[in-house]
Amino acid sequence: MIRTIPWQCRHIRALAQLCLQACRKRPRLMLALASSLLALTVATFAVPAAVESGAAPSSYALYASDGTLLGAQVASDGQWRFAAAPVPQRFADAVIAFEDKRFYWHLGVDPLSIARALRQNNASGSIVSGGSTITMQTVRLLEHYPRRTYIQKLHEAVCAVFFELRYTKRHILELYAAHAPFGGNVVGLEAASWRYFARPPTALSWAEAATLAVLPNQPSLVYPGANSEILLSKRNGLLARLASSGKMSDADYERALLEPLPAKPYPLPQLSRHYLEYLKKAQASSHGRHKQTTFHTTLNTAMQQNAVRSLEQWSLNFSRKGIHNAAALILNTRSLDVLAYVANTGGTAPAGTGDAPRNTTTNAVDMIQARRSSGSLLKPFLYAAMLDSGELLPDQLVIDIPTRIGNYSPGNNVPKYAGAIPASEALSRSLNIPAIRELRQYGIAAFLDVLKKCGFTTLNRSSDEYGLPLILGGGEVTLWESARAYARLMQTALGDNPLTATGTQRLFPFSQGSAYLTLSTLAEGVRPEDEAIWQSFANARRIAWKTGTSNGNRDAWAIGVTAEYTVAVWIGNAEGTGTPDLKSVSTAAPVMFDLYKALPRSSWLPEPTAALSRVTVCSRSGYLAGVNCTETRQANRPVHAPVSTVCPYCHKVSLTPNGRYQATADDLTGTQAGSYDGTMPLIENRFVLPPAIEYWYKRANLSYRSLPDFVPWHKSAEKQDLSLIFPEEGAHVVIPTEIDGSAGSMVMQAATRNDNTLVYWDIDGTYLGCTERLHEFAARPKPGKHTLTVTDSHGSRIQRHFEVLDVAD
Repeated sequence: MIRTIPWQCRHIRALAQLCLQACRKRPRLMLALASSLLALTVATFAVPAAVESGAAPSSYALYASDGTLLGAQVASDGQWRFAAAPVPQRFADAVIAFEDKRFYWHLGVDPLSIARALRQNNASGSIVSGGSTITMQTVRLLEHYPRRTYIQKLHEAVCAVFFELRYTKRHILELYAAHAPFGGNVVGLEAASWRYFARPPTALSWAEAATLAVLPNQPSLVYPGANSEILLSKRNGLLARLASSGKMSDADYERALLEPLPAKPYPLPQLSRHYLEYLKKAQASSHGRHKQTTFHTTLNTAMQQNAVRSLEQWSLNFSRKGIHNAAALILNTRSLDVLAYVANTGGTAPAGTGDAPRNTTTNAVDMIQARRSSGSLLKPFLYAAMLDSGELLPDQLVIDIPTRIGNYSPGNNVPKYAGAIPASEALSRSLNIPAIRELRQYGIAAFLDVLKKCGFTTLNRSSDEYGLPLILGGGEVTLWESARAYARLMQTALGDNPLTATGTQRLFPFSQGSAYLTLSTLAEGVRPEDEAIWQSFANARRIAWKTGTSNGNRDAWAIGVTAEYTVAVWIGNAEGTGTPDLKSVSTAAPVMFDLYKALPRSSWLPEPTAALSRVTVCSRSGYLAGVNCTETRQANRPVHAPVSTVCPYCHKVSLTPNGRYQATADDLTGTQAGSYDGTMPLIENRFVLPPAIEYWYKRANLSYRSLPDFVPWHKSAEKQDLSLIFPEEGAHVVIPTEIDGSAGSMVMQAATRNDNTLVYWDIDGTYLGCTERLHEFAARPKPGKHTLTVTDSHGSRIQRHFEVLDVAD
């Protein structure tokens, strides 16, 4: 380790210059002096390096941003020994006064101390005093306490001289303080300070510093009993010496005498054991030459302590329902600095509960880095991507009806369907059907590319392997990467996301406008009924948040983000066991909001007006307004998004003058028109949904006006009152075998605009039957290609071609 050259080395250099000047006319002498100087220089670096190479291993230690020790692991030799660190002035004054009062004046060896030691040893007939300086003791400590002999003492003295030539006095003190024994398996000032006083060396009082200064001379004094009187006497004697030398005031001296000696050692903090392991692994994977044992992190002490306390308490409650693991991560949103990292629970009992720590094999798993099913966490990224691609406007209607795509038949998280719903509401309510349909439209491969740009490295399978279930938890993510992705989404919304060197491609795949609109939806959108209890708190704090529960209730997620803080929570069982009680709204969400309560209030991001453009949209559909849209409003969209689709649902409709029927001008002429003969049709602009969507939409929207039937004599084949939902054209269908071994069936689905309409089903020319109101029909066609024909009672007819696959293949 390169250190500033001390004053001794500068004097050697000056002496060398004088010798060179004196010996210019005597080459042999000059050569001898040069050789001696070279040997001295080499020894100055080689001797300390050789002595230090045998130093004992250090403990791993993790510190918060304010210097608080949050976690440590005992060294490989079973000792608590931390790496060398700066020595506080109080301890430096105390140990110098007790061990080596001329420390700053000698060159590693103190002749006066040696003479005193020889006199005392001769008088007693044995070695009762070593006369060692702090530098000589440092050499002895680094060499692991070799046997005391006069030859060994000479060796330590020579090495001490080279240490003094090589290092500053301050560094020598650091080496001594890091390797001095303090009783039991406590080695070094840092470990002793935390073990005996539960605080860092910089926070030690005069009495505490003096206590530790006298211990290396006789470490066994730390144990209670008769030794306490000896330790107290030595400590107070040192305090008196410090007071008389002016190092401490009389008032400090009086207060110091009243302080008690340390009692039972404190356990070293274990508030960040998983983060320490993570940093160790990260260091090992970097293949660095220097093995780091001390980690100074960005963790916030108060946030880490609160997160541990809160998560342990919640986890204790969840464990009674068969849910045994939990993790939480708090980030600084702008810098991505880790402020709190609690990767599992059970290793620390909640304060005041009286419960023992719930140590199991699963509690050792770092659930922040573990790969788990994403649930609904990825939906906001699809929404933002489609805003940027122009495929969505924020409140554009998306389809929410029972859907079957091939053999895949997803359902919403609640068995209800809206028919059509604003995309923003579909996101805030986390509806599955709209997300599935949006992903099919956007493309699985394109979305995987977006996710990888968001920083998700665990999604490493192909788009065919993931399929559409990717958006509902078909892929595995980590809490670490998920939290960072949400934080970067907020960074982008704040305008903190820089461009690449070319200035043409963003590092993060979303524009500022789409990021802002997505987070606004997550902060202000309509929530499901079971999440409404948290909405008022989130609104008050202006938190953009998303929950997710994986299939089988194996993982519960909640991630919240503000301009300052990102909080991510995972709840579940590390081994993957699911339970009906494991739902994000009742587990992860309350934990997340509990953590937010302890954080300073955050500001909400300002609207980035330059990143948004105002467009006129249809008030009913949310699409760009067309000429037939009678009600319009202004809405935001990303400024550079392509032009969106014009409203497909507002049409001009031709009606009879009384509005009772649909009718064309031809329908209102001739004898069949009856009283309508010769009248002009009533033309209205109407909001009209396709039959399959309307069937569900009008149940949730009572103000919706369905189109009336055509007049009975209307002969056009373009009524569009019938819609076939499943199978889709060209579908490949697998008909599974039921659990009891019986043959399964495929369920075909249709929808009509009029509830009284009958639908007739036919496959390959064979009539199957008729349905009314709920148009679902089960059939068992054989493997091969087939043609389905459905006809309604008004004459509308639809044909679809599909293929039933042979499961035996």
